[in-house]
Amino acid sequence: MTDPLTGRVLVVDDEVDLAELVAEYLRKAGLDVEVRHDGTDAVAAVREYAPDVLVLDLGLPGIDGIEVCRQVRTFSDCHVLMLTARDDEVDKIVGLSVGADDYVTKPFSPRELVARVQAMLRRARTRPAPTPPPAGRAQELVIGDLVVDEAAREVRVGGESVALTRIEFDLLAALATHTQMVLSRRQLVEIVWDTRWTGDEHLVDVHIGRIRKKLGDEAASPKFIHTIRGIGFRMGTGE
Repeated sequence: MTDPLTGRVLVVDDEVDLAELVAEYLRKAGLDVEVRHDGTDAVAAVREYAPDVLVLDLGLPGIDGIEVCRQVRTFSDCHVLMLTARDDEVDKIVGLSVGADDYVTKPFSPRELVARVQAMLRRARTRPAPTPPPAGRAQELVIGDLVVDEAAREVRVGGESVALTRIEFDLLAALATHTQMVLSRRQLVEIVWDTRWTGDEHLVDVHIGRIRKKLGDEAASPKFIHTIRGIGFRMGTGE
């Protein structure tokens, strides 16, 4: 029997009743929960409360969820689960592009949301600190002038350090440890998120896009990450 998950969750939604309902479900799951209803308060609460997971509504008054996420990402690497009332792919992609890790469209099942939060916390618990790679595998993975240091969880391109989020690093490391192999979106989801994760697998594409931008890797003429149409992605310097 596994130990129950623990962690801090900040729920931010201007619909007071919904926020309290979500918070109650999370508390019943054994989590420490704080609630805010305003974007400005949300940013301050992330600084003070230091949540492991931020459940963030997109359509907040004043500072909306996109801007909250953008500001939070300047000082926190907490997991961000975005809530949106609009079933609009543009909103979802924009939200993810500023650092959200996942999204849920309203109306949603509170139990589903709790399951998503728990999946994020499982990732955090399984990676509490940098760990050496298995025996026989190099600590530094080198692809051209890209270096992925698994032990230090650092990335360098041409000797220059590149700052990646946890998910971005884990995606890049997954591809780098399977150089020249094509990994499907589902395989990457299972490696980086969780085998029980049931969200939109095209979430992977958004994060890959962010990684490419940070590495200076153009999708049209990639140096490192190659898109294999209809299948997934491959890491390597060749065509």
